[in-house]
Amino acid sequence: MTRTATPPIVRERPLPRPPSIFSTALKPPEARWALAALALFLLGWSFQLAGAPAPLWWTLYLACYATGGWEPALAGLRALREKTLDVDLLMIVAALAAASIGQIFDGALLIVIFATSGALEVIVTRRTADSVDSLLNLAPEQATLVEEDGATRTVSSRELEPGHRVLVRPGERVGGDGTVIDGTSEVDQQAITGESVPVVREVGDEVLSGTVNGTGTLTVRITRPASESVIARIVALVEEASETKAGTQLFIEKVEQTYSFGVVIATLLVLTVPMMFFAHTFEEALLRAIVFMIVASPCAVVLSTMPPLLASIANAGRHGVLVKSATVMETLGRTTLVAYDKTGTLTEGVPEVIAVAPAGGRDEDEVLALAAAVEHYSEHPLGRAIVGQAGERGLPVPEASEFRALPGRGVTGRVQGRVVTVERADAASTATGTLVHVRVDQDTAGEITLVDRLRPDAPAAVEAAVETIGAPAVLLTGDNASAAEVAGRTGMGTVYHSLLPQDKVAVVTDLEAHGERVMVVGDGINDAPALAAASTGVAMGRRGSDLALDTADVIIVRDELGAVPHLVRLSRRARRYVIANLAIAGTVIAALVVWDLVGTLPLALAVAGHEGSTVLVALNGARLLRRSAWER
Repeated sequence: MTRTATPPIVRERPLPRPPSIFSTALKPPEARWALAALALFLLGWSFQLAGAPAPLWWTLYLACYATGGWEPALAGLRALREKTLDVDLLMIVAALAAASIGQIFDGALLIVIFATSGALEVIVTRRTADSVDSLLNLAPEQATLVEEDGATRTVSSRELEPGHRVLVRPGERVGGDGTVIDGTSEVDQQAITGESVPVVREVGDEVLSGTVNGTGTLTVRITRPASESVIARIVALVEEASETKAGTQLFIEKVEQTYSFGVVIATLLVLTVPMMFFAHTFEEALLRAIVFMIVASPCAVVLSTMPPLLASIANAGRHGVLVKSATVMETLGRTTLVAYDKTGTLTEGVPEVIAVAPAGGRDEDEVLALAAAVEHYSEHPLGRAIVGQAGERGLPVPEASEFRALPGRGVTGRVQGRVVTVERADAASTATGTLVHVRVDQDTAGEITLVDRLRPDAPAAVEAAVETIGAPAVLLTGDNASAAEVAGRTGMGTVYHSLLPQDKVAVVTDLEAHGERVMVVGDGINDAPALAAASTGVAMGRRGSDLALDTADVIIVRDELGAVPHLVRLSRRARRYVIANLAIAGTVIAALVVWDLVGTLPLALAVAGHEGSTVLVALNGARLLRRSAWER
């Protein structure tokens, strides 16, 4: 009896998706205060334009001051207590100065800008701690401890210490890092190492906490305490790399403090010098000082940076790419090297048959049909790939009986009265992929070669990224050297294989130490530390693990690898716009300040010049919202 093979149905776990900005944006109190300030500002502006009584819109503007300004004012006062001066306090003083001379609109606009920018920072960083904690769910809460007398009992995985023996049954997660002392099985390590195919583990081999045992039973001797397991080290690496990134903010803080201190000193001089040396009245000197504070305030400077970057973020979002902050958008354009993960990023994480080599006078279809007959009952990824290939060819597949799994080796069964065995060859026996031997009784019937299925868009996407960045791409993979042959199909420059998570971090750190600005593109938990350590981490959104999605700076929601070069070009364009805006804003501020110091700058003209430059740089930045900005 035969049957026509049909590709097996593969049930995948629900794919994690990036968090919705609408579901998380209002959780931080800073976001709610910023939204309230914006609403009050827009309402006050509407009443002002409509000619409503001044007390009405003044009240709304003052409410905007209170809702959006109390937190930066408090932070500024706390900084003063520690003998530091930041730009937040300067903006509050400038806003109050504007209100004191009747220009409350300017002050309210300043309040809204800074409240909104602070809220965006909080929203982006809020999920980091939760995402790191969720990683620990990979490790099972309990393990089966084997006592000295052979009895077993259930204990918490956190209690495991070096020297303990644990029993790992088929389908269970390994409770701790250790060495196999009894049994043979295949262990799915994809969550930790990224290997797309389960690996054979037998006596003397290392197994890792959180990996999934296959069909055999293993006895494992624990070699590391839970606090030093691979999973625990991944958590530590993510936290450490994230903290290292925060150090890049030190330069910005120094610039803010210097600028704030300089404006305060200059304002006091503008107030006192005319009274001391030029016989100006207090009222005249105060008006000049207030005008100076308004024209020197960095509204236009702030808007020089944010509109181009935020417009770029919005444009990328329309094309299925979530960039988590303006700082990330600016950093993307400085990328000098792209490093890709393999499984789930360049490949689909699913093996496929690429070659069948018959022997003993058989043809390819006969070898494939015999292998599919016994693999039909197997849940192993290699078996599903063989059955799927037989189905695609429409081969008649005979029935198999006496099916039996060979833990760590393959499967066997009786087909048409003969014993058919399908076994995986040693990894070192082929340089092109995973090799499977097919035997009938004891005679070799042929060999089947399988490789991880390459994403259709991968070669073109890598080529475009290399052309845009101007340097060969790098492959980082936990697979062995044979699986890394995918580099040849995608035009990779350098291949780093057999990497554990900490090894990927070491490679990225070394590249960064040699002057490269590395972008890491990955999807798995094992990629999370490298994503955090790189200048920019990019996660694939559909198949990406929760930790990868939360650690990465960028999420490609639709898993489109071709978005990477577009993103780099968009970032570079945004940076050019930022530089142009800063030149415009700096020139206007310098001209107005000089005018106020050497002449008499009318208040109305000061406000018009200040606001005009602000509107100009905002409109210039908004040009990046156009579709052509992404496609060029």
